[in-house]
Amino acid sequence: MDFPLLNAFLTMLWFFLWVMWLALLLRTFADIFRSSDLGGWAKTGWLLCVMFLPFLGVFAYLVARGEKMNEHSRQAARERESALRAYIREASGGPTGDGATRLTQLADLRRAGDLTDEEYQRAKSRVLAS
Repeated sequence: MDFPLLNAFLTMLWFFLWVMWLALLLRTFADIFRSSDLGGWAKTGWLLCVMFLPFLGVFAYLVARGEKMNEHSRQAARERESALRAYIREASGGPTGDGATRLTQLADLRRAGDLTDEEYQRAKSRVLAS
């Protein structure tokens, strides 16, 4: 086995760069498809550019639409977070409805001993503030 340490390092470096390139390419394709501000012809043009001139196409897309890529990622993250919060709120069976209904549910929980007086006051102040 004659594989010097520097060759192992360079092999790992090239592998890492290759994985990074694939991740960037896939993220670019995903952003092209999910961009609602691009029309059909613009999407087709960017896809052809990225497919037939991959390095130039990806770097041109990053320069031209890099900020939009970040905007799309942030919007997708916000949507996922709100969906997760809605699911947790629904699954937890927490207080729902308008303010009066929430206050009634909180009072019932306090009477049943599920909430301490301090927890009840905090929850009540949150309901009244919203």
